[in-house]
Amino acid sequence: MPIPNSLARAARNAIETSALLRQAPRPTTTQKAQLRRYEVCTLLKNGDISQTRHIAPALPMFEDAFCAFTRGSLVDTPQGPMAIEDLLPGDDVLTQDGSSETVLWKGSVTLIPGREDTRGRTRPLTRIMADTFGMQKPMSGVITGPAARLLGTPAHMRHLNDGQPMLTPVSEFHDGTSVIETLPPTPVELFHICVARHSVIRVDGLQFETYHPGVNAVRMISHSLRSIYLNLFAHIESLNDFGPLLMPRAGDGEIDALTA
Repeated sequence: MPIPNSLARAARNAIETSALLRQAPRPTTTQKAQLRRYEVCTLLKNGDISQTRHIAPALPMFEDAFCAFTRGSLVDTPQGPMAIEDLLPGDDVLTQDGSSETVLWKGSVTLIPGREDTRGRTRPLTRIMADTFGMQKPMSGVITGPAARLLGTPAHMRHLNDGQPMLTPVSEFHDGTSVIETLPPTPVELFHICVARHSVIRVDGLQFETYHPGVNAVRMISHSLRSIYLNLFAHIESLNDFGPLLMPRAGDGEIDALTA
């Protein structure tokens, strides 16, 4: 039985990643570029699920595709809440408007948030206490990854986007009491998911975005690294295939972009 083209492509991409890394420009400093192992599940066009493992740079753009939700986070689906680690490509998730979207891609990575990398950077998690944003929002205490974005606008950012809600990094909500930074010294498994169109889904009673690299992604990454990055996503061919952002998204205190 011939191997489906999409499955063959996924396997080939996983192998090509190491070759592309060898071709990527070497850092000019004496520090070695840190690499990380990324686990990927993708829904193929024939309905099969491809599971691949990739070794790729531990750069923010790569890590952000995997570092949104911790193990045990409950995602709303038409059949009820489902733990993020049990969700598979092909399953449906409920979106903000009550419709459902099929998960096309799920990524996971294991890292130690409290351990500094070669650049002295850590990856803090965020603990959100129960009822912080209202009754059952979240339903119980929840811990998110550094790449998670909430639908909401903290007080210090209300001057942006004319005070309208936007997708905001969880770190912007830190208040030292109900939303706090945490740096576990032990390994933590983190996840993210991608659907056909950028969406807002309900996780542990809160509204989070699905993965999207952002409209500035093309300018944030070199051509050689772009090939490595795209190899992580067997369901797309180019960065444009992620489609438009659902709504304005904040980053580093400013609006990344407005939807057309």
